[in-house]
Amino acid sequence: MKADTGFIHVFEQGSDPARRPLLLLHGTGGDERDLLGLGRTVAPGASLLSPRGKLLEGAAPRFFRRLAEGVFDEEDLRRRTDELADFVLEARERYGLPAPIALGFSNGANIAAAMLLQRPDVLAGAALLRAMVPFAEPPRADLKGKPVLVLSGALDPIVPASNAERLVRQLGDNGAAVEHRVLPAGHGLGQADLSLLNDWFARW
Repeated sequence: MKADTGFIHVFEQGSDPARRPLLLLHGTGGDERDLLGLGRTVAPGASLLSPRGKLLEGAAPRFFRRLAEGVFDEEDLRRRTDELADFVLEARERYGLPAPIALGFSNGANIAAAMLLQRPDVLAGAALLRAMVPFAEPPRADLKGKPVLVLSGALDPIVPASNAERLVRQLGDNGAAVEHRVLPAGHGLGQADLSLLNDWFARW
């Protein structure tokens, strides 16, 4: 029996069919509307698919369970990665979309990274904002040529620099075309993130 993959979500039909659609994945406590403005800014004319994480941590939506800050419940992560990937495939069929590029922040970036490694066929690439390693033992994946941008904060209290660097290595070892930028920032996003995202999305 197939699991229910229905997510509360927003879909915005883009005006430029030449642009890849974006899969917008919010951080802890966000919702399906959090990244719409960012998506419109960095990829004008692109279709936007933005689901809300199903898990609640208190009252805060997330995409998967964590045991502590920076410590993931990997069994839950693997299950929810498959669930989200199945939702994306169903949404592609429903809305007539090619494979999207994920734009994820924090918790959303982490599940996007997990999807690249666990279900590499689902995404055309990803922009990962303040992401960390999702799996202690990542699966092997064919990411040959997939564009991935990782934006880290040098002052991020949640994601150690070594962890972000390890994620970049994992993705690169699986063939992804990874660009990694470390900004003089914390966990939050700023103008430098926006400028780098604009430049990167202009190429895809």
